[in-house]
Amino acid sequence: MHIAIGSDHRGLSIKQEVIRLATAAGYSYHDFGSLADNPVDYPDIAKLVAKAVTRGDFERGILVCSTGIGMCIAANKVSGIRAALCYDNFCALRARKHNDANILCLRAEVEKGLLAEIVNTFLTSHFDGGRHQRRLDKIRAMEEEQ
Repeated sequence: MHIAIGSDHRGLSIKQEVIRLATAAGYSYHDFGSLADNPVDYPDIAKLVAKAVTRGDFERGILVCSTGIGMCIAANKVSGIRAALCYDNFCALRARKHNDANILCLRAEVEKGLLAEIVNTFLTSHFDGGRHQRRLDKIRAMEEEQ
């Protein structure tokens, strides 16, 4: 799996840990920034990652900012993105199995053990389909109405 990864300046250290986890698990990635701790605007990074995922260049994306909320809001503005802010393993599992989330959003203060669980679950879980597909179809129809 090829993963698009990005963060703002506040999420830089967690993003580096995500990269380490992804690499150790055998995934390839592209880092869309931030590459330093000087301030950047999270919508710029979210847009790069989201567009890359919707183009099909990457199967999944991971975004990090201070709370994860800003990245999640910004990424979800791109049609076809289903970004989920996950703060525990249960959320990561449901985001994939029920919502077919294609971008994981994280906060900058996640503990390393929990971070590993969330990232692993998000990257290894699969969409259940079935009744959940009907709901995703309704979300896609909402995007087309805009």
